Amino acid sequence: MNAQLKIAGLSPELLGLESVLIGSLPATLMTDDAPDRYTVEAVFTRKTDRDEVAAIQGSEMRAHLSANGFPTVELHVADRRLEIANTNLEELRDGLAAVIAERLAEISATLLEERAIVAHRFQDASDREQHRAAAVAALAESVAFIPRRASGLPDDDARIDDWVEEGGAVLA
Repeated sequence: MNAQLKIAGLSPELLGLESVLIGSLPATLMTDDAPDRYTVEAVFTRKTDRDEVAAIQGSEMRAHLSANGFPTVELHVADRRLEIANTNLEELRDGLAAVIAERLAEISATLLEERAIVAHRFQDASDREQHRAAAVAALAESVAFIPRRASGLPDDDARIDDWVEEGGAVLA
């Protein structure tokens, strides 16, 4: 039996970002009224799963961004978009985009590896259970509900009679 652990909607493809959603940017960019920091939305390469969302929005990601020089940046997943708050296009271009992309790939790779281990353990347990069930079935099939005389084996009375006839007992 070759069972595989498949979770609906999950893809073995590493999670990444395709592009910035231009329409989500502030209309005042490159004007005198442009904000210094704002939210930039980027499109994921595929749908995220709940474990990926938790990792992206979790404290480890915040610590990773902070350790790489982006302590004020916040990430939020909204469907197939990543909202990157408290940043700007220049900061993304100059390194933040690469930091996020690398971390997304690490998250995906780690989750894929963990799921492969779980699938392998599941397969091993399934194989062990299949072997155990086969052994139980074989043992159960070896049980025969046949009287000893019909089976060709001597029963106790016949064996006692043989013993008595051979002089193994004193008859009264």
